[in-house]
Amino acid sequence: MKEKVVVGWSGGKDSALALYEVLKSGMEVLELLTTVTQEYDRISIHGVRTVLLEQQAEALGLSLEKMLLPKGAADKDYEKELLTILRSHRNRGVLSVVFGDIFLADVKRYRDELLTKIGMHGIYPLWGKDSRELACNFIDLGFKAVITVTDSKALGEEFSGREYNKQFLADLPVDVDPCGENGEFHSFVYDGPIFSKPVHFTKGEVVLRDNRFWYCDLVPV
Repeated sequence: MKEKVVVGWSGGKDSALALYEVLKSGMEVLELLTTVTQEYDRISIHGVRTVLLEQQAEALGLSLEKMLLPKGAADKDYEKELLTILRSHRNRGVLSVVFGDIFLADVKRYRDELLTKIGMHGIYPLWGKDSRELACNFIDLGFKAVITVTDSKALGEEFSGREYNKQFLADLPVDVDPCGENGEFHSFVYDGPIFSKPVHFTKGEVVLRDNRFWYCDLVPV
C-alpha cells in the first residue's frame, strides 16, 4: 500500500523538488498545504497571489488546502491552526508530512516537535544534500521558477523578479545559499516535469516592504 502524505507547500522551488522526490518514490500525495496571509490573499512570506497558487495546484493535479492566518500572527496561532488541520489528517490515517528543508536544524526540530504532539512525523527528501547540487538538479530537471522576494540584507532589488536559472546562480554573492535556505530569497515554480501545463503570469512592479524585502508582484494572465 502506498504511504499517504500531506506536503507543506510554499509554491517555491524547494517544496516543488521535495514533491517531485516523493512522487518519484511512489508515495500518494493527498494534498498541498499552504499558509496564506488573509489580509493580502497571498502566500505567506513568498507574496504570491492565491489565484496563482490555485492554478499551480491545478497544473500539478493535486488538492490544495489553504491555512489562513492574519498578518503578524503569533507562533502559537500558527501552531494551533496547523495542528488542527493536521490532526484531521491524522484521524484519517495519514502519518507523514513532507517538507523541503535542507539544512536548518532548528527549523527541522521545531517541525518534528510539533508533529510528535499529534503522532505524526516529517519526511525531508532534500535534507542534508548539497544546496548547489540541488539547485542545479532543479534546473536540469526542467523546472521553471521566478524569484518573488529578496531580503535586501543579502540581495538587491535587481534580483527580485529574475528567473531561477544557472545565470542567476552564477550572479549570486558567494555568501548567499544557492537555494536561499537562509531566507535570502523565495520563489514561485510555474512549470516543470510534474506540471501538466505552465502557470501563466506577467511580472508586475517590484516594491520594498517592511523597509527590507523586495517583492516582485506576479500578475495572473
